[in-house]
Amino acid sequence: MNSTSIYSEEIKPTFFICVPLHCNLCIMKNLIQQLPLLFCFLSLISCKLDTEVSQKTVEGKEIAIDSTINGDPEVEEFIAPFKEHLNKTLDSTLAYNPQVLSKGEKGMNTGIGNLMADIVMEQANPVFKSRTGNNIDFVLLNYGGIRSELNKGPVTTRDAYNMMPFENQIVIAELSGAKVAQLLHYLEKSKSAHPVSGIQIKMDKSFKVISARINGKPIQPDQNYFVATSDYLQQGGDSMNFFNNPVNLYDIDYKLRNAIIDYFQKTDTIKSQQDDRFIKE
Repeated sequence: MNSTSIYSEEIKPTFFICVPLHCNLCIMKNLIQQLPLLFCFLSLISCKLDTEVSQKTVEGKEIAIDSTINGDPEVEEFIAPFKEHLNKTLDSTLAYNPQVLSKGEKGMNTGIGNLMADIVMEQANPVFKSRTGNNIDFVLLNYGGIRSELNKGPVTTRDAYNMMPFENQIVIAELSGAKVAQLLHYLEKSKSAHPVSGIQIKMDKSFKVISARINGKPIQPDQNYFVATSDYLQQGGDSMNFFNNPVNLYDIDYKLRNAIIDYFQKTDTIKSQQDDRFIKE
C-alpha cells in the first residue's frame, strides 16, 4: 500500500546561533575603532591617484582674435538688424557741446570733471530728497573714473558710454565731520583733480588744505554730511577708505552713466568749464 506524505520536500533542520548582546556591541565598537584607519587608507589611495593625474601634461595654444579672423556670415546676418538698431540708438544726438572738455587741463579741477560731479548733484539730489527728506551736501568722484574726453559738437549716448563705461551706481554716504577731515587729507596726498561739487577747497603750494567749505559754510567736526559718490569708491576703490563704515549708506538705484544720459537728454547746450571750486595757490 502506497502512502503519500503531506511533505513533498525533505525538511532540513535550521540552526540559530545566538550571540549575546554584549558581544554584538563589542563587534560594533571594534568596527568603529577601525574607521579612522580605513579613512587614512582611502586618503592615501586618493593622494596617489591625484599625483598620477597631475603628472600628465596639458598643452595650450594662444589664438589671437583680431581682424584676420573672418566672421561667420550666418551669425553676421542674424545680428545685423540688432547691430543697426544699437548703433542708431548710441549715435543719436542728445545735446551739443560748444568746446572740448578734457581731463588733461591743468589745475585741481577740469571742465569734464566738473560736468560729471555737477550731473551727479543735479540728477541724484531730487531722488535722494524724495526718499529721505535730506539734500546731498557735496559730491566726490575720482579723476581716474573719467575715461574719455567730450569732443566739441553733437553729444550722443555713445559719448556717455565712453565717459563712463562701468556699471557704477550712485550712492550717498552719510559721513561724520571727522570722516570729511580724512577725505580732505586724502585729497592732499593724492594731489589729483578729483571731481567735486558742492564743496570749495583751497590748497597752498604744498597741497595742504588751507580752506574748505560745504555749501559756503565751514566744515563742522560734530556735524554729519551726505556725500554722493560711486559704489566703487564707497567700497574702497582708489584707496578712498574714509568711505568705510559710514553713519548711513543710501543706494538710490541710479547708475552714474544713466544720470549722464538723462542730463544730456534734457540739456540743449552743455555749459561746463574750470572754476574755483578746487584750487591750489
